Amino acid sequence: MNVRTIAGLARDSGVGVETVRFYQRRGLLSTPDKWSRDGAGAGVRRYGEEDVRQLRFIRSAQTAGFTLEQIKELLSLDAGEDRSRARALAAERLEALDRTISDLEGARAALRRLASACAANDSGPCPIISAFQGERV
Repeated sequence: MNVRTIAGLARDSGVGVETVRFYQRRGLLSTPDKWSRDGAGAGVRRYGEEDVRQLRFIRSAQTAGFTLEQIKELLSLDAGEDRSRARALAAERLEALDRTISDLEGARAALRRLASACAANDSGPCPIISAFQGERV
């Protein structure tokens, strides 16, 4: 078994040490007992491959837009038994992404209109600045 310190876990997972600690505080990643050669427990914490896998899972799920609470639930699901709940969480996330995409497309269209209006006339107030100041253009 390949064991590592928290710094090694962070490095191997592509995150910072404080990120590891944050996930531990949130209950997404376990905090192992301290280990020492004499068994007194006054040494350092050791992390294994399962910790790397779990940390990578957390980061991948975050990239997909899942919240930390949703990730915590995903981590608790059994891959063979809880497929319907995992699908439900994915469907919720897809709906949220669709709403965000729609909002962004609307923002892009509005900004294009403002930029076009700004380019059409060099006199008077800039439509972009006026719109951001809450003025009607």
